[in-house]
Amino acid sequence: MPMLSITADGSTLGLHEEHGSLSARLHNALRRDDGPITIMVHGYKYQPGHPVHCPHTSLFASTPAPHPRVAKLARIISWPRHLGLRGQPCEGLGLSFGWHARGTIWRAYRQAEQAGVALADLIALLRQLDPTRQINLITHSLGARVALCGLERCAPISVQTAILLAPAEFSQHTRRILMSEQARATQVLCVTSRENDLYDFLLEQCVAAPSKGDRVIGHEALRLPNLTTLQLDDPDSLTALRHLGYYVAAPTNRICHWSPYLRPGVFPLYRAVLSGTLPLPQLRARLPHRPTPRWSRLLPRAPRLPANALAFGR
Repeated sequence: MPMLSITADGSTLGLHEEHGSLSARLHNALRRDDGPITIMVHGYKYQPGHPVHCPHTSLFASTPAPHPRVAKLARIISWPRHLGLRGQPCEGLGLSFGWHARGTIWRAYRQAEQAGVALADLIALLRQLDPTRQINLITHSLGARVALCGLERCAPISVQTAILLAPAEFSQHTRRILMSEQARATQVLCVTSRENDLYDFLLEQCVAAPSKGDRVIGHEALRLPNLTTLQLDDPDSLTALRHLGYYVAAPTNRICHWSPYLRPGVFPLYRAVLSGTLPLPQLRARLPHRPTPRWSRLLPRAPRLPANALAFGR
């Protein structure tokens, strides 16, 4: 089944550059494939229909469209292809969800909440068309805010699994949503990295947190029953993944906002999480309880001296 591209204009849903009924297109798509539904949500700086930054023709295309400027951006890879959504029977239905995320960070942050309303409407429509179909989300950056705002407005047990890559959202807002009746049954994987510290810090400085003094999710490492935090640049975490059979490459950058989907080996892990092959409680049991401190990648700590080092020096 080809990728179905959906765009949210504010809180209003529609097919991207297509005529006809969204409900009818979804109905036909669901009849052709009985696998799970995977909704992909992009982050900041993308905009449906933009000649360069349209998510439907770049990140969410089976083959990203060539463009003189896009070709230079190494971060443009095909999410559906790496997630195994290649249009073959029984793979499931992939939905490309685009929203207006260009302009200032303040505008995009506000727009993300409106897009969350549209996402909740999309999920409600899918539940109406097929109440038993599994629905999953995978998001990046401000797309996590879209997903969380959508979960807050969904009926309970609407979404089975959500993967938030480098999420640009605050902790207390996230805690309130994930502990609510609407989202308590959703298993969430938060993929963070100290490579993203600069971006987390800038969001905290630019956007007023809903709660005074709040930090973004990747810094706080929330301890919730339905939330698993994976720090992708932590050696102990990468070792734990290898013991589970998932080989994710070690980081090569000190600063990178796109590492959670560019790092070699991450998509087999995400496919396993979304399919249920790797249950998140099983993964959480193998991971360290706390992430390493902020800035520890940019400003590594000095090596710890042995206990007798001072005596030896004297």
